[in-house]
Amino acid sequence: MPDITKEQNVKIVMAEIGKRAKSATKLLATASSKAKNQALTIAARENGISAAFLDRLKLDEDRIKSMMDGLVAIAQLKDPVGDVIAEWDMPNGLNISRVRTPLGAIGVIFESRPNVTADAGALCLKSGNAVILRGGSDSYYSSRAIHVSLVVGLEQAGLPVDSIQIVPTTDRAAVGEMLTGLNGCVDVIVPRGGRSLVERVQSDARVPVFAHLEGLCHVYVDQSADLKMAIEIVLNAKMRRTGICGSAETLLVDKAVADTHLAPILEALANTKCEIRGDDEVVAIFGDAKVASEEDWTTEYLDSIISAKLVDEIDGAIAHIQKYSSSYTECVIAEDGDVVSRFFNEIDSAILLHNASTQYADGGEFGMGAEIGIATGKMHARGPVGVEQLTSFKYLVRGNGQTRP
Repeated sequence: MPDITKEQNVKIVMAEIGKRAKSATKLLATASSKAKNQALTIAARENGISAAFLDRLKLDEDRIKSMMDGLVAIAQLKDPVGDVIAEWDMPNGLNISRVRTPLGAIGVIFESRPNVTADAGALCLKSGNAVILRGGSDSYYSSRAIHVSLVVGLEQAGLPVDSIQIVPTTDRAAVGEMLTGLNGCVDVIVPRGGRSLVERVQSDARVPVFAHLEGLCHVYVDQSADLKMAIEIVLNAKMRRTGICGSAETLLVDKAVADTHLAPILEALANTKCEIRGDDEVVAIFGDAKVASEEDWTTEYLDSIISAKLVDEIDGAIAHIQKYSSSYTECVIAEDGDVVSRFFNEIDSAILLHNASTQYADGGEFGMGAEIGIATGKMHARGPVGVEQLTSFKYLVRGNGQTRP
């Protein structure tokens, strides 16, 4: 679709996009796995995405290849549509099965990263859903170029081109229209971006939302932790990529190993130019640390900064996480099985890890091919939202003449 002109009304154009998406859902719900996979594979061909088109936000060859590989990986996933989740027979002879079915039309609102265009479009298609994509203004042309290749795949596979649509304007009014549900045409909204975007979506949306506000990830180092492992995991969790939601923001260390574990871990972080903000006990042991404020315990830095605190064993760690967590991702580094069991059982975040970096909080790393986002709510989807999470289910009841007495 060409850009919306000044003469056109955003409300009218968005309503039409919603209608076309809703229409496409009827065909997608019964589309064959072969056709969906063909569309994704064609879109992933090297000549499908030209770097020359990406004139707004530069993408190097490695990033483009990564998107292509992601499309192929999603195409190779098991098709969730029609999958029998459970099946049982009743004493009266009825056979009942719970079967996966697409959600319908999904609205994805994202900022900056143009690769979301490919990931979200592919995941929605694979799961039999239509999708309306609204990217940020800084990646507008990049996203549109990627969208062109997805449309080519849809056309050659004989699927409706309206299965994957992109909003043809940077006007923020389009976001407001999407949040209304476009007259009942949008079934779910997925925001991918900063706190202000997610808060607006959660506040204004009139349809269900899959989202998390922030990734306030904690790493707890227990007295039973292997020091070498703890150093490696904490360094990776914080410094591999500081700007992603899976980056660790708070380090909790058992007071029982303050003398042996705390300083080496903080020194390793400081050597990578990570700023340390600690409580009074941490500052007393590690003089280069700055005194942390109450605000630090609730801050998602997305930068080379980490807050650190000494806690009283697993009880102290659980209490701190329960108070400050955003219910996203937490990690325990320990060799004591009882400590790990308590951490897993008593902390109610979407993703919990044992002896592994928080940077694994990613659908691709979970074997989902990719993710459309991370959900921290407790209804329907939680954690990485992949193809299975983009489905609902229906019950199929088979009888042979039964009537209810």
